[in-house]
Amino acid sequence: MLSLKNYKQQTTNSKLSYLRRPMAKYSHDHIVPFKNSELEKKQQVADMFDRIAFRYDFMNRFMSGGIDIRWRKKAIKELKEINPQNILDVATGTADVAIMMAKYLQPKKIIGIDISEGMLNIGRKKISELSLNNIIELQSGDSEAIHFPDNTFDAITVSFGVRNFANLEKGLGEMLRVLKPSGKLVVLEFSKPKQFLFKKIYSLYMKTAAARIGKWIAKNREAYQYLNESVNAFPEGENFLAILNKVGYKNFYSKKLSLGICSIYCGQK
Repeated sequence: MLSLKNYKQQTTNSKLSYLRRPMAKYSHDHIVPFKNSELEKKQQVADMFDRIAFRYDFMNRFMSGGIDIRWRKKAIKELKEINPQNILDVATGTADVAIMMAKYLQPKKIIGIDISEGMLNIGRKKISELSLNNIIELQSGDSEAIHFPDNTFDAITVSFGVRNFANLEKGLGEMLRVLKPSGKLVVLEFSKPKQFLFKKIYSLYMKTAAARIGKWIAKNREAYQYLNESVNAFPEGENFLAILNKVGYKNFYSKKLSLGICSIYCGQK
């Protein structure tokens, strides 16, 4: 039987082994919202979400026809079998997923972290209005430097957030670190449909209509141009599963939603 001392040493060695690996950079790591800005991607993303926070929830419902709510519910269902009691929601935004998890999973505690204070402030108002302050806590936090000890959470969720990581492997590695052994990661992210005709229609919508709608409603064309560019550059499907494997996740799998517009990715520690 593995002693506590040996287990801690093994965990430390595993962590150090991962940190020594050269971390690859992917195309989407270099996609930024404001091409003329000298700020790093992380700062640009925080600024972008601060600017659109006041319309973020409305834009999600409007642009997806409300189907984004169904996507989030399907992602949350991937956690039902493990009955997590302590959950971290990374890139929590306005806390949509955190609030849904409080309702459908009924855990003891959910911590939501995000780099955009504008998004967090709206999330906090929603949580207060629903009297969920005793279950959900929102904090300013960076996915690439998560301020919690190793082996803290039963589950981690990321909804439409991994595209925004400045270093995908580093973010995934940090989430693996704070997961408990056998803990589960669930990622919900945009992907590209494969069916030829639908792919053409979807591509045209994302390339032209999304930016115009963003300018009209959210007063920010760049944010929705960035959405399209980052989706196109993101290593989706089998490529993303290969990255989960490289970082150290086990029992990983994916599920396509709505003809491939969106995908769920899961992995275990």
